[in-house]
Amino acid sequence: MNTATPASTLALENVSFAYGHAGLFRRTPPGRVLHGVDIRIASGVTVGLVGESGSGKSTIAKLMLGLATPLEGRVLLDGQPLQALSRLERARTVQMVFQDPYSSLNPRATIAEILAAPLRVHGIGDAASRGAEVRRMMDAVGLVSAFAQRYPRELSGGQRQRVAIARALMLQPRIVVCDEPTSALDVSVQSQILNLLLELQRERGLGYLFVSHNLAVVQHLADEIVVLQGGRVVERGTANAVYFRPGHAYTRQLIGATLLPPDSAFAAGVPA
Repeated sequence: MNTATPASTLALENVSFAYGHAGLFRRTPPGRVLHGVDIRIASGVTVGLVGESGSGKSTIAKLMLGLATPLEGRVLLDGQPLQALSRLERARTVQMVFQDPYSSLNPRATIAEILAAPLRVHGIGDAASRGAEVRRMMDAVGLVSAFAQRYPRELSGGQRQRVAIARALMLQPRIVVCDEPTSALDVSVQSQILNLLLELQRERGLGYLFVSHNLAVVQHLADEIVVLQGGRVVERGTANAVYFRPGHAYTRQLIGATLLPPDSAFAAGVPA
């Protein structure tokens, strides 16, 4: 079965954002958190987004998911405003893999129910076709069919993250936002999940926004790195250029704070 998604681009163009604007998040004190940000995610390409907590990474993810509207600038899918798409169209465009593979899964639902939920919510297929798609997706992420009737608590952290990845792909999105998808996992499992993401990207032509604070991991995974500080892009370039020849002092600080050196056994096991 051909699982490749249509070639596509999702772009933030000169985007600024402030919580509290236009009636959004009224209980949050107003404050601009993004300032003229440009990011472009294309099919088959991984863009690494790095920065410390509070730099605006989560806000960018919300904008790409269509969960927030820019104060200034535009979010475009293939040149068209993302907000103009229906809820289903947005869900089929971009999905998210969260950091914690336990809290992001419904503990009262079986793995089969979790994976079928996106199809059921959007009225796609019948019970039989949804079940078949669940089985195909479990196989795609390396989960044995016996896990279908288990609950998240019965799986390991790495297995739960495979479930989370499978759920994100059920609607065949074009872009996937990966929010530090390995930071909550044991080091021995992290490379397995990263390799799975790379394999799925090759098979399906996915575009990734890979959010992390660990530049060593991002350097091995991403084609391009965007460094975010205080809601502003302070550096961007190819992964090797940014990691090995950083031009901004903040980028150098992030590299210095990285716990995982580029010549470590784990880093060496992640394909460039």
